Amino acid sequence: MTTDSAAQAPQALATPELAPNTVPIVGRSAPFPVRRIYCVGRNYVDHIREMKEGDERDPPFFFQKPADALVTDGAVPYPSFTDDFQYELELVVAMGRTPDADAPHSVLDCVLGYAVGLDMTRRDRQRECLQQGRPWEAGKSFDASAPCGPILPVEVSGHVLSGALTLHVNGAVRQQSVLEKMIWNVPEIIVQLSRQYQLMPGDLIYTGTPAGVGAVGPGDALVGRIDGLPPLEVTITASR
Repeated sequence: MTTDSAAQAPQALATPELAPNTVPIVGRSAPFPVRRIYCVGRNYVDHIREMKEGDERDPPFFFQKPADALVTDGAVPYPSFTDDFQYELELVVAMGRTPDADAPHSVLDCVLGYAVGLDMTRRDRQRECLQQGRPWEAGKSFDASAPCGPILPVEVSGHVLSGALTLHVNGAVRQQSVLEKMIWNVPEIIVQLSRQYQLMPGDLIYTGTPAGVGAVGPGDALVGRIDGLPPLEVTITASR
């Protein structure tokens, strides 16, 4: 008895064609291809006090979001698995070269530019993770959780190390602070991250949020501003 060898051959897995995750760069035709998204937890004293968690003297800690959590078209669907969907306005650092943690004086030379970002959070899931001593992925690392505005290159903006950041929700101010209040500033964040990971071109760093975080729902319009950078405008849409 003979068998059809073609019929017996294992089927190749069908893999979808995935478009690269990119962020527009002001003044350039080629966008910024995103490799990884790092986020800094608890980097403003007022936010630590607001959330009633952590020690104000703790060193920075980091978590990641998947690159395909990026949102650049301004539409953020209300996610599943939450009843408490919250915003966190943050300065975003776009890396253009690999920094050397042993040369802290030069790490800013590796920054390509800066942008305005939102670390969207399923706060109820994050609290459960904290209470159970589990990683934060359920609260932080989900689809469409990383809106990001256009990147302004350093040669245009200079290094964005100071200035006001403000978030409006439906026209009302919800978050308002200054970058100078970050516990760990941009060079310090880059040095600390570089001791734990090899930062590469294409990496984004969300640098932490001040107090004033809160819940949003479908139809809400968010506008985030940081002095000197293009604003980030986002609308929360219905669930997918």
